Amino acid sequence: MRADRLLSILLLLQAHRRLTCRELAERLEVSERTILRDMDALSSAGVPVMAERGAGGGWSLVDGYQTKITGLNSAEIQSLFLSRPPHLVADLGLRQPAEAALLKLQASLSEAGRRQAEFTRRRVLIDSRGWRDPSESVTSLPLALDALWRGRKLRFLYERQDCEPSERIADPLGLVAKGSTWYLVANVSGEPRTYRVSRMRHAAILDEPAAPSDDFDLAAYWQRSATEFREHLPRYYASFLVDPAVMRWIRYRGWRLEEETPADGRVRVRLRFDIEEEAVQFALSFGPKLEVVEPAELRALVLESAEAVLRQAGATIK
Repeated sequence: MRADRLLSILLLLQAHRRLTCRELAERLEVSERTILRDMDALSSAGVPVMAERGAGGGWSLVDGYQTKITGLNSAEIQSLFLSRPPHLVADLGLRQPAEAALLKLQASLSEAGRRQAEFTRRRVLIDSRGWRDPSESVTSLPLALDALWRGRKLRFLYERQDCEPSERIADPLGLVAKGSTWYLVANVSGEPRTYRVSRMRHAAILDEPAAPSDDFDLAAYWQRSATEFREHLPRYYASFLVDPAVMRWIRYRGWRLEEETPADGRVRVRLRFDIEEEAVQFALSFGPKLEVVEPAELRALVLESAEAVLRQAGATIK
C-alpha cells in the first residue's frame, strides 16, 4: 500500500539522514520513478523533504525533522516479539537489556497489541542450535562487542588449528552468529578477515581508535565470504552398495547424500565426504551391510584396514 510506503520512506530518512533515490527504490522494491512521485506526495502533505544533487547528495529531511510514529500493525508486532535465540543474546551480555527493552515496548502498545505480543513471545521460539552443537567458549565476545560499539582497536591471540597462537591487532567491523558459532569480522592490515571467537585468547581493547568503516556492508561481505568458503571446501566422492537398513543411519547422521538408486535389494548411494579418511571410517562402520563400489583406491584401503583389524583381533585373542 502506498500509505505504508510513504511511512517507510519517512522512517528511513529519519534513521539514515540522507538516502539516494536509488537506495530508497532498492530498499522498498519499487522504481525510482515511484520514489519521485512519493516524494511529491510527502512534500504536498507538509513533510519537509529536500533533494540535494551531486556527489554525496540524495533525499533528506530539513533540519533533522522528526515525527513520532507509534502505530504498529499485527505483523510488525509479531516480528518484534519473536523469541530470539536466548543463548545468542546472553553471549553478547545483552539478555537483561533486551528483556527490558521489550518490556518497555510492550507497555507502549494498546491492550490488544500487548495480548498479541505476549502470545507471539510465548508460542514462537527460534532455536539456532543443532542437536550436536558443541559448546564453545565465547569469553572474548563481550570485549569484541564493546570494541565494536566504541570504535576501538582490539588486540588478541588467535589460535588456528595446528598452528602456534599469533597476535592480531584488528579494527572490528561486525559480529556474525552462524548457527550457534560466533565470528568476528575485522580489518587487519587493511583487509577484512573473519575470526572464530572461540579461538580468540587474551582479548584487550586498545585506546587507539579503529579505522573508519562507515561504508562497510557486513551482510554483503558475509555472503561473499561464505560462498567462497563453500566453494573451497575439500570434497571426496565415493559410491557404495548398502543394505536398506543403512539408509536411515545415513539420513540420521546427516551424511551428504548426492545420489540414491535401488539396486537388486540394496541401494546404490553416492556420498560426499571432506577427505578420504572420513569415507574409510564410514565404510568400516557398517561391516557386511556395505560394499565399496568406487573409487578403487577406497576399496583397497577399506580392505587393508579391515584385514589389519582382524590381525589385531587375532593377536589379542592369542
